[in-house]
Amino acid sequence: MMETHLGNFEEVILLITGILGEEAYAFKIADEVEIQTGRTTSIGAVHSTLNRLENKGFLTSQFGKPTVERGGRRKRIYTITAYGRRILAASRDFKLSLWKQYPDIIIDSLIYGRLSIKGI
Repeated sequence: MMETHLGNFEEVILLITGILGEEAYAFKIADEVEIQTGRTTSIGAVHSTLNRLENKGFLTSQFGKPTVERGGRRKRIYTITAYGRRILAASRDFKLSLWKQYPDIIIDSLIYGRLSIKGI
């Protein structure tokens, strides 16, 4: 049976991989994590998370072409699998269902992400 649990950092890495598309390689993902979250992360943490996500079947990877900027080395490009997309959708749906049940929060619009808190 494949692993279906998705941790918070794993979810962020998986989402950023999807956002970056063909530019989803470890250093670029680490930079984007910092931009999106305001937190720094080690490249080792990103590599180990990418490996874990690939082992779970949420990602695949392949080497790109060698580049002069990298001294002839190739980047490992990551792509979300159909299974990974389903896991992300399930995670999103689960969290939204919890937010909808929270008594002090009203979700005005899922499209615009407006939340209001009763009594404020």
